Amino acid sequence: MRADMRRFLARLPLIEQMRRLRKDVRGVGAVEFALIAPLLLFLYITSFELTIGLSVSKRVTRTASTIADLVTQQSKVTTSDLQQMTSVANAVFTPYKPENLKIKVTGVTLDASSNPTVAWSWAQDGSRPYANASSVNVPTDMRSASTFLVRAEVSVTHQLLMFMPGLMPSNLQTITLNREFYYRQRVGTSITCDGC
Repeated sequence: MRADMRRFLARLPLIEQMRRLRKDVRGVGAVEFALIAPLLLFLYITSFELTIGLSVSKRVTRTASTIADLVTQQSKVTTSDLQQMTSVANAVFTPYKPENLKIKVTGVTLDASSNPTVAWSWAQDGSRPYANASSVNVPTDMRSASTFLVRAEVSVTHQLLMFMPGLMPSNLQTITLNREFYYRQRVGTSITCDGC
């Protein structure tokens, strides 16, 4: 009875097709690729975003360093000199165009007890971001008695280009990169700023 039943089932077209399908492996590669392709695409886009983000981050650091370096080479600066730092920042950021670029430059005086206070400050919008004679948080290794420092602060927003644009909230697609650099004066004992 069993042999008869097997022959009967073997003649049915559906059962025969199921057996052939189980033995057929021709489309396995395409199915595997279809399962893995979204993961590979996600990894590629993420690595692209990280590369661009790290490049912009390096340029923010380099911009802050360059601005502080240029200011400390002077014995006296004016607000028009400091306004030129926007052009310096744009040159450092080439080929990228910095969005929401914010620059602050602060002259910091350290007294005989190594207490840092603001001597003058300037912001890109022409304002004074810090009150004169207010205290400043300076790294301990930069606290030398009776010296003058220049602190440059640079802030830029970076827009993620392709990282899950429809899935992530818009506030997570924009990153603010901030850097600050301290440099010691190079000419004389302090740097004055006219109009700051």
